Amino acid sequence: MSESTVSTGTLSSMRVSYEAGSLQEGLLADTWHEQLRIWFDEAVRAEVPEPNAMVLATADADGFPSSRTVLCKGFDERGIVFFTNYTSSKSHDLTATRVAAATFPWLSLQRQVNVRGTVEKVSSDETAEYWAVRPRGSQLGAWASPQSRVVTGREALQSSLNGIERRFADAEKVPVPPHWGGWRIRPEAVEFWQGRPDRLHDRLRFRRNDERWTVERLAP
Repeated sequence: MSESTVSTGTLSSMRVSYEAGSLQEGLLADTWHEQLRIWFDEAVRAEVPEPNAMVLATADADGFPSSRTVLCKGFDERGIVFFTNYTSSKSHDLTATRVAAATFPWLSLQRQVNVRGTVEKVSSDETAEYWAVRPRGSQLGAWASPQSRVVTGREALQSSLNGIERRFADAEKVPVPPHWGGWRIRPEAVEFWQGRPDRLHDRLRFRRNDERWTVERLAP
C-alpha cells in the first residue's frame, strides 16, 4: 500500500469532538427562515468558505438518487432558491418528481441545515432580476454550455463559448436564455443540526403541519 493511501484503520480513527456550541428550543427563532438567516449571517461572519453552497439531492423518475453542490441565491418564507439550466439532469429530476432536499454543510461551525420539500420554478421576473447581477462571463457561459450532456472535449465548450461571444458582441445586455432559470424548494421540514460532545447532537426540526409549523427535537 502506498504512503498516500488512507487505510480503513486510519479512517476509523478520524474523530472530532463537537464542542463549538449548542442549540436550545428557547433560543430558536420563531420561523425556520429567520433561524436560517441567523445561522447564515453567523457563517458569513465566521468566513465559512462559500456559505451559500448547499448539497442538492434529487431522484429521477425511477427513484435513482443524485447529489451535487449548488449555490443558494435567496431564501425567504416561501423557500430557498437556486438557478440552473432547465435541461440539466437536476432539472429533469425535479420536473419528474417535484421534490428535493438540500443541506448547508457549515463544517467549521459544526453545523448543518437540512431542507426538504416540494419544488417549483421561480417566476420569470425573479429569474431576470438575478440574471441582471450575474457577471457577463457567467451569462455567456450559461448560453454556451449544454449542461449535463456529453461533449467531445474542453475544446468543444470553448468553441461554443467563442460562438456565443461573437453572437452577443454588440449587445449591451445579454438576454436570459430560454432554457435557464430558478427553482425554489418549498420546505416541508427544515432541520437545524448543531454538533455536541459524545455524539449527542442537537437536532431541532421545523415541520409543516398544514399551514402551521411545529418544532420538534430529534434524537441524534
